[in-house]
Amino acid sequence: MPTYTPPLRDMQFVMHEVLKVVDELKQIPKHAEIDADTINAVLEEGGKFASEVIFPLNISGDAEGCTLDPKTHAVTTPKGFKEAYKTYVEGGWAALGCDPEFGGQGLPLVVNGMFYEMLNSANQAWTMYPGLTHGAYHALHTHGTPEQQQTYLHKMTSGEWTGTMCLTEPHCGTDLGLMRTKAEPQADGTYKITGNKIFISAGEHDMADNIIHLVLARLPDAPPGIKGVSLFIVPKFNVNKDGSLGSRNGIYCGGLEHKMGIKSNATAQIVMEDAIGTMVGQPNKGMQGMFVMMNSARLGVGNQSLGLTEVAFQNALAYAKDRIQMRSLTGPKAKDKPADPIIVHPDVRKMLLTAKAYAEGGRMLQAFCAMLLEKEHGHPDEKVRKDSGELVAMLTPIAKAFLTDNGHVATNACMQVFGGHGFIKEWGMEQFVRDNRINLIYEGTNTIQSLDLLGRKILGNNGATLKKFGKLIGKLVEEEGTNEKMSEFITPIAVLGEQMTKFTTEIGFKGFQNPDEVGAAAVDYLRVAGHLVFGYFFARMAQVALREIASGNADPFYLAKLQTARFYFAKLFPETATLMRTARAGSKVLMDTDAVFA
Repeated sequence: MPTYTPPLRDMQFVMHEVLKVVDELKQIPKHAEIDADTINAVLEEGGKFASEVIFPLNISGDAEGCTLDPKTHAVTTPKGFKEAYKTYVEGGWAALGCDPEFGGQGLPLVVNGMFYEMLNSANQAWTMYPGLTHGAYHALHTHGTPEQQQTYLHKMTSGEWTGTMCLTEPHCGTDLGLMRTKAEPQADGTYKITGNKIFISAGEHDMADNIIHLVLARLPDAPPGIKGVSLFIVPKFNVNKDGSLGSRNGIYCGGLEHKMGIKSNATAQIVMEDAIGTMVGQPNKGMQGMFVMMNSARLGVGNQSLGLTEVAFQNALAYAKDRIQMRSLTGPKAKDKPADPIIVHPDVRKMLLTAKAYAEGGRMLQAFCAMLLEKEHGHPDEKVRKDSGELVAMLTPIAKAFLTDNGHVATNACMQVFGGHGFIKEWGMEQFVRDNRINLIYEGTNTIQSLDLLGRKILGNNGATLKKFGKLIGKLVEEEGTNEKMSEFITPIAVLGEQMTKFTTEIGFKGFQNPDEVGAAAVDYLRVAGHLVFGYFFARMAQVALREIASGNADPFYLAKLQTARFYFAKLFPETATLMRTARAGSKVLMDTDAVFA
């Protein structure tokens, strides 16, 4: 059976020693009173909930799955899920980062993000029930009318009601312009929604009193394509004017998907037959609200893979220390045993270090993005708000795609550490691999994230936002450029930073002549950009560790941080050279291949 220990020490390092989040947050009026002790105390208790309440349900939930009653359309979640959710709500965890105006605790997003990392490590499928609610909450908080906010946000903040995103349909995948769900206006200002949605995570369950579906649909006179999409609130139970639950709405679960992973989350086929809905925002402007949900979800999906990378690493490390097999190539290390622990073997260490490096880099990126969001929405300086918004927009597809790709590499590597036992269910490793696999697909596949990064976020403004991130690297290079102890961390990011300018210009020029060139280069480009971002963060982490060691701090944590950074730059970061070469290979070898597919 697997185990899980919340990585509180590394979280504290990221927040307090590298990013100095308390100092940053104090510049934002609503967080002026926050302190490190409060943050640490909340996360310590959150870690207990994750490790003690929902982690023990992970394997059993995967084995049991969800059950649909075809007559009533009711879905029953695995044993213990409903009770765990009640504990979550009673503990106030649902309200952690929500607006106090609607009953939230108003804690910083970075705290909520760290808490959700631990939940994802403990049980990704369970975490998706409250997790999806956050996206719907943010959409209504941003675009809902005052009446809609008063009706729904208090209950969603408390966790009494959950939320979903009902976006895609069987025939359209991510191309939402092909959507067919219809919304017919009614005399009372409501709409009757009819259509079918698929792949709706947490779309039906028995854990909350009501489910608030945010549904994309078309008005009768809507223009074709994506410009004709509107957004609607369609609750499972209609809500009376006094806030009480009314009649059952015409929206129900028509089927549950049988999946590779996240089996204990109800991935529902949703059927709507004259379901009553109210519009969010303006007619045919539904994508504005949808993108609030999607951007929140994309950062959340990156956090899912971060959580699985961490828990997979912890269990692979424990196994590698205990499992004995063969002798070290440099001679016996455990002379009192018939064989050495497999952690003495170089390639086992490489697999473990890969997972550790991707977890620590991912944690930095998630925390950095959370702080950018805080500054975008709450900083008193308009320029800071603008710059933060541009940076987080650029980093969001990296956080989604780079972290989930890395999670795929890491969970597979950690399963490999177990050898044949990793393939066996009771060790839990194969479930981490299966659960992570969806993260590369939903909320926009990683190829779509790559096209978004290169086409919209980089080339769309001629690399202006990339240059802003480059200034962060330049500042660090200026600070540490003459420090010999930092050269092994500074030189690689300085070199790649310079290469990125030429690389981006070259891809952009070729894409201007032939758009397929952008499509051919985008996936490789995002991965190069991801390493540039991780390299910057590892250099900053190494900077702090070196200073602590120089001051006489003997805590082995700092030496471990340095050793992980050295591994990252030596073994993972050099992937960028190959990626730039394959990106430059162009589209011809991909598109001039009709004979292959004849």
